Amino acid sequence: MRFLWFLLLLASAYSSRVISAENPRIQPVASSNAVQQLKAWLARPAGERSAFTNQSFVSVPLTRADCASAAAALWQDHQKYILETRADEMRNQLLELDGLKIKFQTLLFTNGPASNGHSLFLSLHGGGGAPAQVNESQWRNQIKLGNGYRPTEGIYLAPRAPTDDWNLWHQEHIDRFFDRLIQNLIVLSNVNPNRVYVMGYSAGGDGVYQLAPRMADRFAAAAMMAGHPNDASPLGLRNLPFAIQVGANDDGYRRNSVAAEWGAKLDKLQQADPGGYVHFLELHEGKGHWMDLQDRKAVPWMEKFNRVALPEKVVWRQSTVTHTRFYWVAVPAEQAKAGQEIVAQRSGQTVTLSTSDAHAVIVLLNDAMLDLDKPVTVRTGEKNVFEAIVPRTIGTLARTLSERGDTNLTFSTEIRVKLP
Repeated sequence: MRFLWFLLLLASAYSSRVISAENPRIQPVASSNAVQQLKAWLARPAGERSAFTNQSFVSVPLTRADCASAAAALWQDHQKYILETRADEMRNQLLELDGLKIKFQTLLFTNGPASNGHSLFLSLHGGGGAPAQVNESQWRNQIKLGNGYRPTEGIYLAPRAPTDDWNLWHQEHIDRFFDRLIQNLIVLSNVNPNRVYVMGYSAGGDGVYQLAPRMADRFAAAAMMAGHPNDASPLGLRNLPFAIQVGANDDGYRRNSVAAEWGAKLDKLQQADPGGYVHFLELHEGKGHWMDLQDRKAVPWMEKFNRVALPEKVVWRQSTVTHTRFYWVAVPAEQAKAGQEIVAQRSGQTVTLSTSDAHAVIVLLNDAMLDLDKPVTVRTGEKNVFEAIVPRTIGTLARTLSERGDTNLTFSTEIRVKLP
């Protein structure tokens, strides 16, 4: 298989050794040789590549320049893999994962090549627990809505939910489908990963309430129209601008009053943390469940924002669908659980962690965040739990790139700490 190393890395995710507290001694010659060995390995046909994790270059400490060179080589190989294996599914507008299928249609609001990449708007249809033909009709309507929403620039993509369940947009498989769509479009359609937006109406709005906090690190902004949050929490929206719009008369499932409650929650969160929780709420007067496209105002509002991929502060609350990574914070897969909360803050060379129910936290770092040639300190409470220079390695670069297919969320080193 062409991307053999990709599968091997995923199988061993977060099983790497704990980084030594001793300062690594970067040897420039060894660093340069490691990158050349990586490039030679990547140059071989996929079927002739030996196991990536067995290569000696995987764990060699790298200089900053060699790290950048290795990252570029890995990204080039990733692009080649996507081009060779994913072009057909995008051309056919049909993805299949784990026995489920998601079809989609796009409207293009692009005016030729974009030097900084195109915007992407994922737009989720309503319906839910209804016969297939109802959800099919709702999907067709969501496609038509694209001409009403009229993004200034970009790709408007309306997917058809793979099931007809009431929670059709916030089941676990949706995260994987959207990850794949985004990864594909970054390579195949020149989408800017820092300008990906999610929006949805009715049951699609239910999905936005759920998906936006748990996938906040994939999006630049989110817009919820006429939905209900069910058991979702807004805590994860610290770095994701979030719009809430509901008809003032839309009292089905208390959508209007619950929207007001969420607006109040976000107000309170922003007051306590002025650097985050950007949002707006509007209950449209005289409108019921259908807002006659008055909700379009969310589109130009979202377009003002680019994703902050590496925020200085991360607030992560796991939903019932758990993840192992959120921005630059991670947990071992076996320890991820619903309701788990982690707050991580970066200032200079120091990372401060706060959590009541995570026993191990993995801090992912790269040269855009701090100076990896100087010691890094990780603190919890008043205690230092780690302090050392941490090595950049090809192994960490490759694994984190393979997980997201996003150079903005690719990291060259990790620190795994056990918490009291």
